[in-house]
Amino acid sequence: MPVHIVVGEEKCVIMSGQICAILSDIHGNWEGLTAALKDAADQHVTRYICLGDVVGYNANPTECLERIRELGCVTVSGNHDHYCSFDDDLTGFHPLAADAVDWTRRQLSADQQKFLAELPMIQRVENFTIVHSTLDMPEMWGYVFESLEAEASFNYQMTTVCFYGHTHVPLAFEKASEVTGGVYERLKISLEKKYLVNVGSIGQPRDGDARAAYAIYDMEKKEIQLRRVPYDIATAQEKIRKAGLPERLAVRLAIGR
Repeated sequence: MPVHIVVGEEKCVIMSGQICAILSDIHGNWEGLTAALKDAADQHVTRYICLGDVVGYNANPTECLERIRELGCVTVSGNHDHYCSFDDDLTGFHPLAADAVDWTRRQLSADQQKFLAELPMIQRVENFTIVHSTLDMPEMWGYVFESLEAEASFNYQMTTVCFYGHTHVPLAFEKASEVTGGVYERLKISLEKKYLVNVGSIGQPRDGDARAAYAIYDMEKKEIQLRRVPYDIATAQEKIRKAGLPERLAVRLAIGR
């Protein structure tokens, strides 16, 4: 089990085991999650980290949440986790997201809502940081797609590596004398630089690749690898339709958008 200690005002999680699966934006997609976890086991992963949005959009929020809890994932809050665990008004939400949040709220038990409501926005895990959106204003759920947006987070990043999610698009930004970034498959970490790494989405990829995405961080080798895993999309789509969720949520899974 992870051990929590306090470093200044920040909770730090100390873990045994050096190979971490970094999961994000599962969004209640049981087929995507189980496929990713099987792949992670095949890669000899020893610890699991979750960057938030365990629930929302897909039809198995309770099952996915319980699996994340069983794994003992160090987890931060995503915007869907937050809105599904509080009765906040959804005015201004995209209609697809609002419909999914409203449906998901009705599926979760009081205990599950409490678990989600108590998740922190940011956590330090050994020598890296995790957040769902941005380090500068995590509660505003901002998106990082470009170097200028990454720069704002780098100003608050105290560790060499920070993993984030929220955009559903795997990207990596590197800060040395300036910030550069783009798509990646493998990264070799240098302690002289900083890295802001998006691991993509397990439950609803949006980069044109329909396969589930997650990353493996080998802390001993100082390497990050993006993994893409095929899964049973047809079954996930069928469940969305049977649940009465918007058809668009089913259609987009097959095209990765």
